[in-house]
Amino acid sequence: MTDPQVAITMLGMFVLSIFLGFPISFTLMGMGLMFGYYAYYDADRAWRAYDAAVAHHADSYTLLHTWLQGFLNNRIFDLFVNQTYSVMSNDVLTAVPLFLFMGYIVERANIVERLFDTLYISARRVPGAMAVAALITCALFATATGIIGAVVTLMGLLAFPAMLKARYDTSFASGVICAGGCLGILIPPSIMLIVYAATSNVSIVRLYAGAMVPGFLLAGLYIIYVVGRAWQNPKLAPKPPAEMTEGIGAGEIVIRLLTSFFPLAILILSVLGAILFGLATPTEAASIGALGGLVLAIAYGALTWDRLRESVYLTVRTSAMVCWLFVGSWTFSSVFAYLGGEKLIEEFVIGLDLHPLTFLITAQIIIFLLGWPLEWSEIIIIFVPIFLPLLPHFHVDPLFFGILIALNLQTSFLTPPMAMAAYYLKGIAPPYVQLTQIFRGVMPYLVMVLLAMIIVYNFPATIYYLPDLIYGAGR
Repeated sequence: MTDPQVAITMLGMFVLSIFLGFPISFTLMGMGLMFGYYAYYDADRAWRAYDAAVAHHADSYTLLHTWLQGFLNNRIFDLFVNQTYSVMSNDVLTAVPLFLFMGYIVERANIVERLFDTLYISARRVPGAMAVAALITCALFATATGIIGAVVTLMGLLAFPAMLKARYDTSFASGVICAGGCLGILIPPSIMLIVYAATSNVSIVRLYAGAMVPGFLLAGLYIIYVVGRAWQNPKLAPKPPAEMTEGIGAGEIVIRLLTSFFPLAILILSVLGAILFGLATPTEAASIGALGGLVLAIAYGALTWDRLRESVYLTVRTSAMVCWLFVGSWTFSSVFAYLGGEKLIEEFVIGLDLHPLTFLITAQIIIFLLGWPLEWSEIIIIFVPIFLPLLPHFHVDPLFFGILIALNLQTSFLTPPMAMAAYYLKGIAPPYVQLTQIFRGVMPYLVMVLLAMIIVYNFPATIYYLPDLIYGAGR
């Protein structure tokens, strides 16, 4: 078997392991070490040292030691150690735990609950006011945490029961929570974009600037759909009873906004502004965000020892998952490339003589399908690097490609039968809510995502306008 064939076998075994349920990060490391040992093993050097020891009439202990030393003297172990150190010292990835901590602290400070109530009262005259408030809250909270499970779960506990109590259609309400909860993949400061930047060597500040318009474009399409459907069929989203909003004047609404919407919005805008305008590095801005989250939690009287400890624990757990995925992925991909697997795939794809648009569509379909069994972190860290070397051949900008992926991954979490957002919601929904009802509710949002991808592809200025305006043309 040739080395490229071994590499393809390695990839096939990994995919099979995923479907069998093995832990992905440790499977990557294990296969990287196993196949890397084969790739870097120098049998002649090992046996020459052993034969030299025999020739000098070494004792049994020395012979065993020499043989073990020759067995373990393999460059894969040096590679693994170096990759681990490189990941842990990566400046870009340092921002991940800080942004995560900001999100977890904000989640536990009851700010989101206040924000949802305030936005609902503010938008009470708009058709589907509660759904609109839920989407805006999801978008803001998603920017603070970037963790789909956290957003869907929290909004499923806060907004979903409120909508059901207000006699909203179950499928309609389900779609709002699931679609809104996925916006954190795209809208900065997205953790996914940080990981993509570390993987692709694209500037994180340009990625953040490039994602702003597509992110709010998608959120806007969601809101337009919700308002349009509620206006067309009021039974889907009945107006709130008069007693729920009676006596609430403009002054009280302003006060509520000052104590819920504006603090969180100012925190997020401060973090993003510091990054986009070069006032701070992503890590420094993330530090500001984490400190700001703590200040908000203290101001709201919500910072307890248990909440702080839980936030730190969740931050460390999620950060460790991302870092070990990077270690495993880089070890795996280094061995895969050394064996010629990456070159084999590149030559195969180039040999198909695809049009750039056909390549883009094919790549996005593959990423869409990978989104069924995998989280976004595994897709970005493991599989996206397979496409990156092909981008120059097809004249595709990695920044443009990354934004398309971020849009595409919205569908991965919403598409049956493996729609993870739907399963998150089902896990905390009332027992009478059926999974089929949730699936039915998310389907229209897939159309919105596809429409957003078409708009972005046909109007690249939606991505490039802000990066080019702030930093100058960088393509």
